[in-house]
Amino acid sequence: MKFDLVWWCGFFRSSLGLVAVTSIQMSSLREKLNGFIALMKLRVVELLLVTTVPTMIVAEKGFPSISLILATLFGGTLAAGGSNAINMYIDRDIDHIMERTKNRPLVTGVLRPTEALVFAITIEILAFLWLWKTVNFLSAALAVGACLFYVFIYSLWLKRTSSSNIVIGGAAGAAPVLIGWSSVTNSLDWPPVVLFALIFLWTPPHFWALAIRYKEDYSSARIPMLPVVSGTQFTGSKMVLYSLEVWATSLLFAPVAGMGVIYFCGALILGAFFVFLSLQVRRHQNERAAMRLFGYSITYLTLLFLLIAIDELVRSGF
Repeated sequence: MKFDLVWWCGFFRSSLGLVAVTSIQMSSLREKLNGFIALMKLRVVELLLVTTVPTMIVAEKGFPSISLILATLFGGTLAAGGSNAINMYIDRDIDHIMERTKNRPLVTGVLRPTEALVFAITIEILAFLWLWKTVNFLSAALAVGACLFYVFIYSLWLKRTSSSNIVIGGAAGAAPVLIGWSSVTNSLDWPPVVLFALIFLWTPPHFWALAIRYKEDYSSARIPMLPVVSGTQFTGSKMVLYSLEVWATSLLFAPVAGMGVIYFCGALILGAFFVFLSLQVRRHQNERAAMRLFGYSITYLTLLFLLIAIDELVRSGF
């Protein structure tokens, strides 16, 4: 009986140890999975995808097939996620300096740099193959081209060398409208080009607003964002200029794509408020005004593309 009691106590302790080790392993696995998801910056990707479906609706002149929409969105998510992951790999030396990025998985040590890079390249290859197989080659090429532009032109070159970094680098974020259009038509035309220009012009005031909020962070990391290099007042003036150009481009899209009164009136109102908030940044030159514009810029793009979809579906009698 004594032997049995000792044996069972030992077995119980061993079992507890095995459970503890397994629990730690599962916790570590969850951390790594969450780390890989964090690398993709899905909240940013979500905003990019918001522009894709309305563009597809205009290209189709109605509602495209659900299978095509899902295939395009999945491929776009992988492509954009891969770009973001490579960017985090490149920026791992400065992310620990900035308050905004200090909790990224390569800073906290949840993931090793090699793991992040292999993951990023793998999903980028999968994005290309998926889009080629399920959509078309043009869409796949545009997706990978946007990734290469983002990595080599923005992340590796312009981001650390020029205050025009986000002005030029914003082209990568405008690619989803080209991908959305080509997924339906297997070609490009003037409407997606105008939408590309719209997002290209929208990106600087959107990002500069955030850069004003984290000006000290960028300064500490020696990233020459415009507010760091030229000050908040000059940046505010540039934001006004760009917001006016965004407004004008949004109105230009109406005749180019044959939009109706729903879109035109909505674009007129949304754009006017965008300009107003940029003027507020120029006037007050503080974080509060900048973050109001930053928050609205996301709402602006979402509502504008929602209007595009609604207008097209109403006119097509869907």
